[in-house]
Amino acid sequence: MSNNKYLLKLFITGYTPQADRAIKNINSICKNELAGGYHLEIINILENPQLAEGERIIATPTLIKVLPKPSRRVIGDLSNTKKVLLGLDLVAVNDSEGEELGHE
Repeated sequence: MSNNKYLLKLFITGYTPQADRAIKNINSICKNELAGGYHLEIINILENPQLAEGERIIATPTLIKVLPKPSRRVIGDLSNTKKVLLGLDLVAVNDSEGEELGHE
């Protein structure tokens, strides 16, 4: 196992169209950007509410990058690839037009 492996957790509330979009979007991003260097765990908080409480999830879908540190969160259906990549620390703000994403 590589030290550069990403551990990602996607929290959803049931299998809704929005959750389905988030799952498809993060799978596509991981396949294209992480090239097998990741583990994605999908957590349905209706089935595992204690996991959501432990992570203080207040909205879904929420993607948490657990590893590598620092932990980061991206909330929403993950359709904005640049925002997701920025949230996962895969691109620098300068490379991602950060001002459009509300980063200062």
